[in-house]
Amino acid sequence: MKASLIVLLVALVLGGCVSESKPKAEPERTLRPPAGSAPAAVTATEEGNRLFAAKQWESAKAQYETAIKAQPSLAEAHYNLALALEMLKDQAGAKKHYIEAANLAPGHKVIWDSPPLRKHMGDVYGLTSKDKNFMDPKPH
Repeated sequence: MKASLIVLLVALVLGGCVSESKPKAEPERTLRPPAGSAPAAVTATEEGNRLFAAKQWESAKAQYETAIKAQPSLAEAHYNLALALEMLKDQAGAKKHYIEAANLAPGHKVIWDSPPLRKHMGDVYGLTSKDKNFMDPKPH
């Protein structure tokens, strides 16, 4: 009787651990192009954002690439493309576009404080998500 009670308790504890799975991380939010952006870039970015929200990563990627062709300096399109590439498991491509977005928008708080950029910048500069803002001129 005592042994069966112990087995039952162990099964309940283990069963509880198994059923408590860690929730999947939600993808980062995409950015809208700022006022004054090229109309073709705005259209492509907005369509890309719609597709990204629908988890159609390949199609979103294509729209962000179109936006970048229309306006190569559009940091938000580079950032969104990086998000799509990350979802497609293209870490090297994502890293390239996160860094390009940051270079194009040095004062853009959302881009510079984003966890994905911090992750990729940490790869380059040895920083972690616990480090201060990358734009802080003081040493870390």
